[in-house]
Amino acid sequence: MTFFWPDLLWLLLLLPALVLLYLWLMKRKRQAALRYASLAMVREAMAGSSSWRRHLPPLLFLLALGALLLASARPFATIRLPSQQETIVLAMDVSGSMRATDVEPNRLVAAQNAAKAFLAELPRQVKVAIVAFAGTASVVQPATVNREDLVAAIDKFQMQRGTAIGNGIVMSLAELFPDADIDLSKMQYGSRPQGASLDDKAKAAKKTYEPVAPGSNGSTAIILLTDGQRTTGVDPMEAAKLAADYGVRVYTVGVGTVSGETIGFEGWSMRVRLDEESLKAIAAKTQAEYFYAGTAQDLKKVYTSLSSKLTMQKKDTEISGLLALVGAALALLSAGLSMLWFNRIA
Repeated sequence: MTFFWPDLLWLLLLLPALVLLYLWLMKRKRQAALRYASLAMVREAMAGSSSWRRHLPPLLFLLALGALLLASARPFATIRLPSQQETIVLAMDVSGSMRATDVEPNRLVAAQNAAKAFLAELPRQVKVAIVAFAGTASVVQPATVNREDLVAAIDKFQMQRGTAIGNGIVMSLAELFPDADIDLSKMQYGSRPQGASLDDKAKAAKKTYEPVAPGSNGSTAIILLTDGQRTTGVDPMEAAKLAADYGVRVYTVGVGTVSGETIGFEGWSMRVRLDEESLKAIAAKTQAEYFYAGTAQDLKKVYTSLSSKLTMQKKDTEISGLLALVGAALALLSAGLSMLWFNRIA
């Protein structure tokens, strides 16, 4: 816990002074009780002064005062609060290697089931978009809060050849920032021809943007799942840099065996290997995290963890209001018990 006005913490020294004052008053009251002639009255006074009921209201009032003094120093604490996440893009690999059965029943089906479970855990107000990538990338479901449409899009995945991880990231960014003129073809094939029209040049100039701090965009995120390594398309690190410039975190999920898997389909075979180093680098570049899932159960756990991270986040939050509320409640309780037990406030 940190404090915005730590100098006010010196006021807490009043608390032990008040405790000493209370003990002195109690001792003085006991001495005054000895002046009574009747021994029975002395015993009654002594018993009353040691009763826990007599000490509880002052103790509560002391705690209330302590809470209020702490609140006056404006404390900050790191606490978990509901995230303001507005849009999440699931970028999912649908390359042919997703047929591998090292993750039962196969990688694609396990990824589909985990993604649907992830959608079920998200708050209904969070928008989700689905991007599928193989040799190319496309938005198969624009951002929506309709979970039925999202599940239907996931169920319709069609496998293709190639793995363009960078394209998946860029297409996800284009979905998150539709007005930013993020041009996938330009990134993949280079600048536009010299004969581009003045309108095109004016549009490009208008869409320039100022990079922000990586991971600073708290309202968007990309979850990228793949089982292989880039074979075509935009350089993944170039795409990660673009995401970092927009402040978007790219959480990467690796599926399958790290050492590699040889798969066969309709008479042909190929060996695929999970490129963990690239996925870790993408996540690090965007201030996100990398997750490895070797089994279907691992994959579900990864998505459960991501759901928690994206819907709840740690923030440095001022809690002076909370402490003031606690102090007021303790003061009211102290006064109420005094009125109830002794028919007085002090």
